[in-house]
Amino acid sequence: MAKIKNDISIVLGGAAGQGIQTIEEILSFSLRASGYHLFATKDYMSRVRGGINTTEIRISSHSVRAFVSRIDILIPFIKGVLSWVQDRLSDETVVIGEKVNIEHSFLEKINLVEVPLTSMAKEAGGALFTNTLSGGLILGLFKAELKPAEIYLKERFSSKGSDVVDKNITALKRGYQIGMELSDQLEISVERDEKVKENILLSGTEAIGIGALAGGMNFLSFYPMSPSTGVSTFAAHNAEEFGIVVEQVEDEIAAINMAIGAWFAGARAMVSTSGGGFALMSEVLSLAGMAENPVVIHLAQRPGPATGLPTRTMQGDLNLVLYSGHGDFPRIVLAPGDIKEAIFLTAEAFNLADRFQVPVIILTDEYFVDSYYDIPFPDIKAINFKQHIVKSPRDYKRYALTEDGISPRAIPGYGEGIVIANGNEHDEFGDTTEDADLTNIMQEKRAHKKLSTIRKVATSPKVSGNSNAEVTLVSWGSTYHIVEEALKDFDDISHVHFSWIYPLNPEVVNILSNRRIIAVENNVTPHFANLLKTMGVKIDGAILKYDGRPFSVEYLKEAIKEVLK
Repeated sequence: MAKIKNDISIVLGGAAGQGIQTIEEILSFSLRASGYHLFATKDYMSRVRGGINTTEIRISSHSVRAFVSRIDILIPFIKGVLSWVQDRLSDETVVIGEKVNIEHSFLEKINLVEVPLTSMAKEAGGALFTNTLSGGLILGLFKAELKPAEIYLKERFSSKGSDVVDKNITALKRGYQIGMELSDQLEISVERDEKVKENILLSGTEAIGIGALAGGMNFLSFYPMSPSTGVSTFAAHNAEEFGIVVEQVEDEIAAINMAIGAWFAGARAMVSTSGGGFALMSEVLSLAGMAENPVVIHLAQRPGPATGLPTRTMQGDLNLVLYSGHGDFPRIVLAPGDIKEAIFLTAEAFNLADRFQVPVIILTDEYFVDSYYDIPFPDIKAINFKQHIVKSPRDYKRYALTEDGISPRAIPGYGEGIVIANGNEHDEFGDTTEDADLTNIMQEKRAHKKLSTIRKVATSPKVSGNSNAEVTLVSWGSTYHIVEEALKDFDDISHVHFSWIYPLNPEVVNILSNRRIIAVENNVTPHFANLLKTMGVKIDGAILKYDGRPFSVEYLKEAIKEVLK
């Protein structure tokens, strides 16, 4: 422990339904309020009860925003946890807990600090309070402020009566005393940063939801599908306050049909789904392309094909969103790299859909939506809300031919004209046509003119590291902070990260020229690297991970060393 005084990785392990999330919530609320930087992410099996679930919480004296495989302190709540995480254990790992929860084969190999959590919880009011007592123990290890945890418990359990609240607080304080006693023994000395108290804790899920609300979303339709459902429930919890409509429908086809119908009527709508759900939406995606109807889609990726690993992570759906739908029509694909960017990029997705009348797809993944960390309070007022709706004249042409391929979009009832949305090929007014020459013109309008116009506003990637480096890592989406932290150990590598995925600005070719390009992707076939190749970018290699788990900082460091050889 003495080697990592300013950055401690704590892992809590137990079964689904055992209450690990309660400990996580107590800790995150209280540690941030005490001035500690923190990062947390989950690893959980696809089951309601049982199995092995773990939560990693990094507590640091500096900003941390990436997953590490290293475990400094492990607290197991059932037997089997150590076997599940054994490849993450080291000689420095300290295991805190009860022998009954530790496999016999590990007893002589680990640094065990035996604490009778269950019996102490019973003394405080019952075994039910073991989680709260464990949370207090961890707070004691860091000598954190206890008052925020007490406030949290009162708010969380007030509906269950004062007796439950009092017993939780008793358990919390008992655990805190034990943690304080262990703190000096384990040489924990993470420094506080008073500025953190002004920060907020946000998950990827919340960031997408906040960004959608800031972007003017007033309608959301969805069918539940892990790991995307959290965005929809976030919207539902805030629907009354923000005056929005949230509809859980019978399937994903209904969800996207509702969304494009809402846009046609003048709303700003989004659907939230995962890969399998998006696959069902592909026919309606083509309808949006032909009708030039805006729609925003949030897709939280998980490993496929089919059900795959439904509660794990992968960047495996880029090809799906790039090429889904029959026929040729433009779309915009965005993939935020961090929590703050997710807010602003999601808000901008609504402006882009409104302006260019195309589907805009926001790609996240399980790792991104289920991770959270502290950030300074974002300036939401800086988000520009832009609508691109015109009042229709009597001779209104919904699909008027323009130089940039963007036709003025009106909505029914606003103006004197008739507004037609047509899934068949059509003329400028929207009436169905089979004229060969007009078909050519309309196809070119959508596939060439409009796409060319969108390319001009595509944002450039973020470039960091040594600008003169021969080797450049190229990443996209959720791997951003993992790559950034890994590269702190290397002086001769640069990093180019993409959040605007498609269409790419042609300037990308110049940015990536004369470099040895190594793609970093959480998939088995490097989707984004292959997209870059279509633009003429030479890709020299790839670091890939596709076991359903995110890159860890350590894994990536070792992979980079192999590349440099």
